[in-house]
Amino acid sequence: MKNLLAGLLLALIAGCAGPDVQQYKAQQPALDLAAYFSGTTDAWGMFQRRGGDVVKRFHVVITGTPGDGTLILDEQFRYDDGSKSRRVWRLARGQDGLWRGRADDVKGEAVGEVAGNALRWQYTLLLPVDGTTYEMRFDDWMFLIDDCTMINRASMGKFGIELGQVTLMFRRRACAP
Repeated sequence: MKNLLAGLLLALIAGCAGPDVQQYKAQQPALDLAAYFSGTTDAWGMFQRRGGDVVKRFHVVITGTPGDGTLILDEQFRYDDGSKSRRVWRLARGQDGLWRGRADDVKGEAVGEVAGNALRWQYTLLLPVDGTTYEMRFDDWMFLIDDCTMINRASMGKFGIELGQVTLMFRRRACAP
């Protein structure tokens, strides 16, 4: 019985670990974060509750300004209910190759790792809901599909419990016909 319980515990722990971004290092096209977000990028997305209900859709216009190892992303959100918001990311690539970033509605520092066509981006968002601000943990996975298109799937949770997902599709304006 002890062996069975130990085996189940190990399986549970392994199941929570999730994928490692390095497993995508050979995938092409290779993602150059600063090059992809240089200029204007549009994104369309939605938020789904854990059960799958879509509760919010949105469009984001992102203006990216790369510098020497830095990237500023000015995100202008417009939601399906007519509301608007803005987030300005200030990102820097460290000597360790990791991207680190800050924004006014992010607690502490966000950390991202690029490998091949993928970026894993993790942070805690300060999410206002009905007059209360919640600290929500985000685990973003972005995958470059081609030079113009990227798909993002983010899991949002608290205390290790997934409460919902955000899905986005990015398209660079420089690629418009």
